[in-house]
Amino acid sequence: MRFGAFLIIAAVLAGAEDPREIVRRSTDENRRNEKLAESYTFIERQDERGFDSRGRAQRHSVKSYDVTLTEGSPYRRLIARDDKPLSPDEERAEQQKLEKSIGQRRAETPAQREKRLADWHHKRDREREFLREVPDAFDFRMVREETLEGRRVYVIDATPRSDFRPRSNDGKLLTKMKGRLWIDAETYDWAKAEAETIDTISFGGFALRVGPGTRFSLEQVRVNGEIWLFKQVTVTYQARLLLFKKLAGQVDYTYSGYKKFQSDSRIVATEPAR
Repeated sequence: MRFGAFLIIAAVLAGAEDPREIVRRSTDENRRNEKLAESYTFIERQDERGFDSRGRAQRHSVKSYDVTLTEGSPYRRLIARDDKPLSPDEERAEQQKLEKSIGQRRAETPAQREKRLADWHHKRDREREFLREVPDAFDFRMVREETLEGRRVYVIDATPRSDFRPRSNDGKLLTKMKGRLWIDAETYDWAKAEAETIDTISFGGFALRVGPGTRFSLEQVRVNGEIWLFKQVTVTYQARLLLFKKLAGQVDYTYSGYKKFQSDSRIVATEPAR
């Protein structure tokens, strides 16, 4: 009887997915998503709050942008401040800037257009380069499976590996962070992620030092049954500028209104995000 129970347990463990391989598959899926994401337009809302040393609010601003592709690369058009429409003069100015940008891009030589698109893709690659290092940067532990927004997800904890050697500058950030991932069991995309710095991270030498306890979180939503796109990103930070000035605050980015944008510049109907 005991031997039979042992065989059952062994079979279950053998069939269980390795959390590192789940994460590796998820980073591969992210690269596929990057290409699909280029065909979507959306609204981005930035809610930024600054706090003093006692945690009291010092400043607060909210800006909303319409983000779409114009002539192959993104253009961000300001459409609201503090959740209120722009004044007629501001709206007119933003429209003029958009039309000017479109005109300049359409007047580009083939070489200029190629360089603009290459610069944009290079920037995107750099921003997400560190994701390719995630599977090697951490030890992963399967916490549980649960249901999130009606979908089955793997919940996986990540702690930095002492033997990890970063291949990029951004990869160095991973050595000073820990986190938790909620990975969709069907598509292997990140439905949700949380991370926290566990050591000081310096940018520009010592110009900006981000302290331990800075937190990052993101949530994604499935759109059109084909892609996961950002729903919300939150950064809560504590930092020092030039070793003297303390900075503390929170920035919330929310994303909505996803629409597919075809190569002929027509917006097409989409299914509700789910």
